[in-house]
Amino acid sequence: MPQSKILVDSNAYFRLAQSIHPLLKVIFGEQDYCLYVIKELQEEYDKNPRLKNAFSWVNQPEYKENRSHKLVVSREQQKEIKHAFEFVHDYAKTNSFSVSKVDISGLTHALILKVPIVTDDSDMLAVAEAFDIKALNTLELLKLMLDSNHVNMGKVKEIAAYWEYLNDKPKSFERDYRRLFKETPPK
Repeated sequence: MPQSKILVDSNAYFRLAQSIHPLLKVIFGEQDYCLYVIKELQEEYDKNPRLKNAFSWVNQPEYKENRSHKLVVSREQQKEIKHAFEFVHDYAKTNSFSVSKVDISGLTHALILKVPIVTDDSDMLAVAEAFDIKALNTLELLKLMLDSNHVNMGKVKEIAAYWEYLNDKPKSFERDYRRLFKETPPK
């Protein structure tokens, strides 16, 4: 069975990669899900001192190696992604959505490759909806992993408690957690 690829944007990657390692390159579930990031994630990280400070572990060898498993994109798809980038960028700018070029690249990869993207960024989610790009938030990805026996509920609670500790919870965290896991999130 071919892989069911899922793109993970930078904010979801930073929230999960340390807790679920390896995050990428691991096939799970009956649908053979496999998570990927786009190459621009590293470029975004390298240019942003705030990210480097908050997520100093990102350049450790085991995480760099895990991100080395690249999403295969044909030349034709690369052309389509580049073309779609302009449309998505114009739409986002016209509608005053605060999405970076890396965000738009992730969205256009998902659009052209017809794969879901995981993000907690509300503007990215809005743009994804406008272009009929399937999008999940990080908690929905965790629920998919739980349902696929890739993680257990203990791991979900550990991650949720860690986000609480860091004060880095996704928007609508408590509501989404209750909806997906049928319980109150850990504190």
